[in-house]
Order: sequence, then C-alpha cells, then structure tokens
Amino acid sequence: MMKERTDAPQDRGCLVGICFFILGLGTLLPWNFFMTALLYFQGRLNTTEWSNGTAVVRTEYYFNNWMTLLSQLPLLVFTLLNSFLYQRISETVRIAGSLVFILLLFILTTVLVKVPMDEDRFFSVTMATIWFINSFGAVLQGSLFGLVGLLPQKFSAIFMSGQGLAGTFAAIAMLLAIASGTDSETAALVYFITPCVGTLVTLFSYLLLPRLEFAQYYLDKRHQYEADTTDELLKESSIVENSKPTGHANGSATSSPTKGGVAAEAEVDPGPQGPKKAFLSLEQVEKGQAKASVLEVFKKIWVMAFCVTFVFTVTLSVFPAVTADVRTSCPGNWDRYFISVCCFLVFNINDWFGRTVTTLIHWPRKESRLFPALVISRVVFVPLLMLCNVQSRSFLPVVFHHDAAFTVIMALFSLSSGYFVCLSMSYAPQLVEQKDAETAGALMTFFLALGLSLGAALSFPLRALV
Repeated sequence: MMKERTDAPQDRGCLVGICFFILGLGTLLPWNFFMTALLYFQGRLNTTEWSNGTAVVRTEYYFNNWMTLLSQLPLLVFTLLNSFLYQRISETVRIAGSLVFILLLFILTTVLVKVPMDEDRFFSVTMATIWFINSFGAVLQGSLFGLVGLLPQKFSAIFMSGQGLAGTFAAIAMLLAIASGTDSETAALVYFITPCVGTLVTLFSYLLLPRLEFAQYYLDKRHQYEADTTDELLKESSIVENSKPTGHANGSATSSPTKGGVAAEAEVDPGPQGPKKAFLSLEQVEKGQAKASVLEVFKKIWVMAFCVTFVFTVTLSVFPAVTADVRTSCPGNWDRYFISVCCFLVFNINDWFGRTVTTLIHWPRKESRLFPALVISRVVFVPLLMLCNVQSRSFLPVVFHHDAAFTVIMALFSLSSGYFVCLSMSYAPQLVEQKDAETAGALMTFFLALGLSLGAALSFPLRALV
C-alpha cells in the first residue's frame, strides 16, 4: 500500500475519493442487479402450467443456483489469469473496455425486457449474459484493486465502501420499481435502466481521474518509482556517511577521515576474507530485499486464507439460492416487498455495516485462535436458514415460520460475513513483511474467489436438501 507523501497535493473537494467510491460501486453492479432481480427472472421463467385444474411443472431451471455459480466462477478464472492479462493488456483498456462491455450487456438485458421469448431461450441468453458481464466485472475489479493500491490506504477503504453499498443500491432500485405501481414489465425496464446509468457514471469517473492533480501524483508510476528510489538511495548514502571511521559500512568498506573537507576514498578490507565478505554482504542485502516466494507467503497467511474462503463458502452456499426462496408468513401486499427487503436489503446493509465497523474494532486479534473458531462457527447459519419458510421444500420441516425470525437470522448472518471477511483481508498483509504485502493481497484475492465459487457450487445440493 502506498504511503501518503508529505509533498503530495491535496484531494480538493474530495473528488478523487468520490471517484473511487463510484468505481467501487460500479464493480459490483452486475452481480447485485442480476441477483436482486430474481423475482423478474423467475416470472419470465414461469414453468408452471394448468392441466385439468391442477398445476403441472414443465421445467425446473434452478435459476438462483446457476446465476450464483456463473456469477462467481469468472472471478476465480480471471484471478488465475491476472498475471497473463495484466502484463499484456494496458490498464486503460482493461478498465475502460470492461466498463463499456458491461454497459452494452446491461443495455441488452434492458432491451430483452420488451422482447417476447420462450423460457429455454431466455434462460440460455440470460446465463450467457451473466457469465460475460461478470467476466468483465472480474477484470474490472482486479484492475481497480491494483489502481487504488497506488494511493494512500484510506482510498482502499473508500473503494470497498462503494462495493459494500452496491447491493443496497440495487435493493433500493428494486423497491422503487415495485413501489412505482406500474406493471411488472415497465418496472423491470426502469430497474435495468438504473445500472446502465450507473455504469456510464462509473466510466466517466474513471476517465476523470487522470485530470485530477491528486490522482496524477500517485498514479504516475514513473514518478512514484523515481521518488521511492531516490529516497532509498539517500537513506543508504546516509548510512554509509554516518558509519564509524573504523567500522564497516554494510560490512564491506571503511571510511577514512576527511582532509580539508574532502573525503578520502573508502578502503576495502585488506584481509584475505575481505572480497569474500563483501560479496557475502551484498548477497545478504539482495536476499533481504528480494520478495519471498508465494509458498513462503502462504505459510504465513494460511489461517487468514482459510478464513476468507470459509466465510464466503458458507455465505454463498445459502445466499441467495436458499434465502431468496423464503416466503412471507403475512400474505398480501407485503409479499411483493418481502424478498427485496428481508433478504437483499437486510443482507446488504448489515454486510456493509460489518465491513465498516472493522475500522473501529479489531477483535479477535490476528494471532488469536478464537478468530478461526468464530469463522467456523458461522456454519450454524446454514441449517438455520434452511429451516426457515423456504418454498418449495421436500425434506426438511419449517421451524422458523415468522418473518421476524428470518430477518434476525439474515441480519446476524450478513453482519458476521462482512465483519470476518474485512478482518481477514486486512490482517493478511500485516502477517508478512512490507515487501511481500502485494503477494499476500493477491493470494487473498484468489482464496476469496475460491470461497465464492465453492459456496456457489454447494448451493445446488443444499437447496435440494430443503
């Protein structure tokens, strides 16, 4: 993480902060807007027909499960392809190009609202759209994490706050569309126009960054490299000049007293081991400055890697595949708002709050064995949510009928998810040396994606068990 330099310009009007907040929001719009629109997609995939007065199911698409899996797999795939993509495709092309394609795919989804289509074709087109839009989203997210890493640490927090509020933004957009009182087709049209506008604003925010003085200062990699190199050289020079006259500067040379203000040349140790010691010391310095291997870094952060993987595996195994099928115990007009409020809005607000509270609270400590124990204990939410009023169901009984019970479980479930994910991601770089922090961050991003994919895969058998 880049440290804030004393000679850096000011972020006037917090414009850079606002831009990164919008960029964070934009990275998760694809996942959240498709997930929150489950009722619309399920309506288009209505597989129930009436025959002799009885309802007959033609095809079960398991839309929730496939949507979750095809949204998260691209993140895992493109995390693995990061080194290949990032070295061959420029940052501007990756970020601006991804946003343009995301915008086009949102426009396609918006147009399809008005296009009549049979269920099988609509399902295939929607799944392909979800795969590609989340693939571009994965490239966008990885690129922006690298970009925001060049700025002071507070901008990473701002960026992640934007990501945390993306789900809330989508849930509020859905509630407003439902509350508009228009027919379902018009409501869906207005709903999908919202992320089109949001993605366009995100693109403009990215294009504005190079024109802001504060962003220019930190995002100019050559300036940053030269400044850091100059500081390092000055530091090393200071160490040599301040060493004792009879001592060794870095173990290789001695300084002679000055005569007439002009320093005499440094004399190399005349002993037989002098040159050998010099080479050994240089080798030790280079070894100290060289980055550790991926395996060495993993050995230091494996607990945090396990924690972030486990948290997301538990979360995605039931959300939204199981939770979106919970039905209200109070039928009527409330039924239209129930899932949008009690499932998506409650989850996203509490997840964001859990992430935000880590700026004030860091408990348990990163060395504590209680931390992974609490992470593992979250598995209790899986049966609790499966025992809520999920419909339809084949095996398990309904234990928690009331809406309030489901809402409380969802609130604790999402609060703990956001809290432990944010702590795991922030603790990992602290467990390694500064020079290995970037490697630790890349590893944690991979395990985060792995947890999301494992959770999405587990959602199939867990939903079938209900």
